[in-house]
This record gives sequence, structure tokens and C-alpha cells, in this order.
Amino acid sequence: MTTPALLPLSGRRIPTLSPGASSFPHHRATLRLSEKFILLLILSAFITLCFGAFFFLPDNSKHKRFDFGLEDVLIPHIESEKEARHSSRQVIHGVGMMKHAWDSYRQYGWGHNELKPIAKKGHSTNIFGNSQMGATIVDALDTLYIMGLHDEFKDAQEWIEQNLDFSVNAEVSVFEVNIRFIGGLLAAYYLSGQEVFKVKAVQLAEKLLPAFNTPTGIPWAMVNLKSGVGRNWGWASAGSSILAEFGTLHMEFVHLTYLTGNPAYYQKVMHIRKLLAKMDRPNGLYPNYLNPRTGRWGQHHTSVGGLGDSFYEYLLKAWLMSDKTDTEARKTYDDAIEAIERHLIRKSNGGLTFIGEWKNGHLERKMGHLTCFAGGMFALGADGSPDDKAGHYLQLGAEIAHTCHESYDRTVLKLGPEAFKFDSGLEAVAVRQNEKYYILRPEVIETYWYMWRFTHDPKYRQWGWEAVQAIDKYCRVSGGFSGVKDVYSSNPTYDDVQQSFFLAETLKYLYLLFSSDELLPLENWVFNTEAHPLPVLHQGNITLPGSETQR
Repeated sequence: MTTPALLPLSGRRIPTLSPGASSFPHHRATLRLSEKFILLLILSAFITLCFGAFFFLPDNSKHKRFDFGLEDVLIPHIESEKEARHSSRQVIHGVGMMKHAWDSYRQYGWGHNELKPIAKKGHSTNIFGNSQMGATIVDALDTLYIMGLHDEFKDAQEWIEQNLDFSVNAEVSVFEVNIRFIGGLLAAYYLSGQEVFKVKAVQLAEKLLPAFNTPTGIPWAMVNLKSGVGRNWGWASAGSSILAEFGTLHMEFVHLTYLTGNPAYYQKVMHIRKLLAKMDRPNGLYPNYLNPRTGRWGQHHTSVGGLGDSFYEYLLKAWLMSDKTDTEARKTYDDAIEAIERHLIRKSNGGLTFIGEWKNGHLERKMGHLTCFAGGMFALGADGSPDDKAGHYLQLGAEIAHTCHESYDRTVLKLGPEAFKFDSGLEAVAVRQNEKYYILRPEVIETYWYMWRFTHDPKYRQWGWEAVQAIDKYCRVSGGFSGVKDVYSSNPTYDDVQQSFFLAETLKYLYLLFSSDELLPLENWVFNTEAHPLPVLHQGNITLPGSETQR
């Protein structure tokens, strides 16, 4: 698919309209009704041709096709022709940003895990070990496919077929490799039907299984892909594993068992759940640290941001992914959220709802950018919440979205800081220098998207568009997109890293925000914490051990 060029204007870049829309006259009132109808038909046909045929598994797939709900992928819901032109322009702009990020990586960092867009060379961090595993390629697969960038998708598939090798002497993060690689490969398989992605996902999963060889079955944070030797991060409390890491394996491992028939994956993650269910929880809260040797909590630090966040997300999504049959997961989620609301959620003097962090009996009035995903989680979990509290949780999601937007709006660059405080007269503002950076994170935009899907309040698209403009103005460089070190500085310096999650999450959520609800409907798809969509396992498709319905 050819993407219209992005034209510079006064130092910023703005999108041209789609081919059908570029000739629209400015004064629509002069058009006759029939001409309006014809133009809408042309615009709809263009979008349908671009996107409408890309979302089916091939007929020769070995596995039963899901009802993906992608048959009617059209332009976003429209109230008027003006809105149609505006939304399609924003969709095209998102594709253009993805093209710039991908093409830059393709040119300067191909095969490396990530890209240094200013130095124009490859980049990697210790979460991927010391080898070139093409993290950006795997993480971006489904975004390329969803956006209709099929030439780029084929290039990525070819590299994976020829170069992606997990028999390497590399120590990797079990959590990061699971959510980015296994999640990315599974999503690409379900979207495209290409068998290679499933094969690679299973190969990698086998390499991660030795991490579970601990006295408790709680996995190590890191594992050597060649030797199978595991260990924990040196900085984690007394050799502990981290709640958000061992608690964010469930979705991918259940799908691995579904696709392979091997019960080992399912059993590993269910064992984690059963162990946690037996443990005492201070004030009903889950501490972020658990020792895999002793089975005891580390320091009593609870957070819905880093170290804790996606554990809660996966409880809810396990229920959704099971077609709402995994009631144990839902009950565990509801109990956890009730404790979080009682002990961690507060309202600032200025009326902003925020989620603090519990540290040894004290509430720290600080919220991280990572915590901003929770607005979307509350909205996603509203339906099915106990005691008819659906409206309450949808409202709570809206309040968190508003607070996180304020953290963006109160900066010079209109991009949110890594963490922000609610005390000493300062609200939704970073205080420490080492919390003022923005590394292309997606969580705020993720919440905008969920809130848009559930409310269709136009402010969420407006806020998303503000973020698009800020990212394009301050993070785009000639060699891709870079994070910035201080969102309060009018002359920001770059961190020179194009994170793989920028392509997997940030750009995908922005694209979905301006697309139709029929694109990846939430009744049929559940997004892993890296924004990789996995299909709901409807009862008729379930092949999990102990399930009543067998294939």
C-alpha cells in the first residue's frame, strides 16, 4: 500500500488527505446531494480496498477459524463528511509515522533489537541479551499488518524465517521476551495465518520454560536461552521475582497450549495463580516482590505502575480471553481492584483522581506514566463488575484519563513525564529531573483508545491528536523517532532510542483511536500488555486441559 507523503509546514509535518479526499472543495454547501453521495462512495471504496481484505486466516489453516469480526473494516464511525475527512486524514497520518519509524529502522538498524535514530545505528538493552534478535521486527509485525503495510510485513516475515534464531548464548528477560516476541509472533500468526510465526513462538517458549525451575514454580526474571540457567535482577528486593513479570505470562501461555495441545504452558501459569491465591496479602494488596526460593513476599511495596501493573491487567484479560468463563480470574481481579481503590486511589486538592504507591504502610502520592494504562483497564473491566458498579468503573477510567491528560498538558512539550507528584501544591507535575523524560510510551494513548471505544466522547480523539502532533514535532528526527529527556524544556535533548514498543503499541493505539470500532472489535480480541491482539477463545474452540469442550 502506498502511503501519501507528509508535507512539512512551519517546522511541523502535516498529512495530506487521502487520494479521494484531496480534491474535495472547501465549500461543501455548493454540492448537490447526489455528488455528496458519490464522493462518500469513493472514499469508502478507497478505504475498503486498502483494509477490507487483510484480516482473514487462509482457508488451508490447520486450526478452526475464529469469528474475527473484521469483515467490515471501513473508515471510522462518521457523523458527517467533515468528520470522515478529518478521521481518514488522521489514520493516514498514523500510517505515515509508522512508515517513517519502520523505514528508518530498516535502513539503519535492520536485525538489531532497536534503533538509535540520531546516531543512525542499531541499539540494544540487557532485556534482550547480547544478541541481535530483531525485537523491533517482531514487535512491529501486527501493526504493519493492521495498517496494510504488506510489503513491509513481507520483509519482516522473510527476516524472521531466515534469521530469527533462539539457540543463542543470550540472557534475556522472560517477561519482555514473552510479551514482545511470543505475543508479537502469536498475533502475527492469528492475523496472517502464516505458520512460521506459530513455529517460532513455540520454539521460543520452549527456551523460556527452564525459568520456571525454581522451588516454588515462580519463574526467574532472566534466563539464558542456550543453557537454561535463570536468575533474578540484582536490584530486586532480596533476590525476588517481580509481580508484573511472573504475573504477565498467562495470555500467551494459554494460547501456546491451545495451539500446540501441550498442557505444560497452561499448567505453569495456573500454578502461579494457585500459589498466589494461598498467600496472605497485606490489606488485600499484592506486594511487588516475591522470593521464588522461599515463596515469601519481599518488601511491602504495591504499585499499579511499574513492577505491578500488568499483573492486574492479565487477571481481567484472562477472564475476557476465556469468553468470560474463567470466573476465578475475574473474582481475583475484582478483589484486587477493590483493595487498590480502598488504599491507593485518592483525589488531589485540585480534584484530580490519581493512583498512588503503597510503601511499608505509607501512601506515596506519586503516579507513573506506566500507571496511566489503568484508566483503560477500569473501562475494559466495567462490564461484569460486581454490585452493578459498571458505571462507577467507567467513570473512574474517565477520571484517570483526565489526570493523565493533565500530566501531558502541564508540560512545555505536551508530552507526559515518566512520573508525576500530587503534593506540596504541585499536581500532575514531575519534580525530580530523572522523572521528566518521555520515552515514546503508549499508556496514556492506550487509555484514550479504550475510553473512546466505550464512550465515543470526542475529547479522547482530540487528546490523541494532541499527542500525535507533539510526538511528530518533538520526537521525530531524520532517522526515526527518539525519546526526549525533559518534557518541561523548550529545547529538549534526545535520548536517541526508538523503542520497539513505539511501533508495537504507541502507533498502533493511535491508529486504532481514529479507526472504526469494527477494526479488531473488543468482543473478539484481547490485547496483551504489548498491544498484540489475541483472539478470544470461545467455548467451541477451547482445547485446554480440563475444559468441558474438546476439539
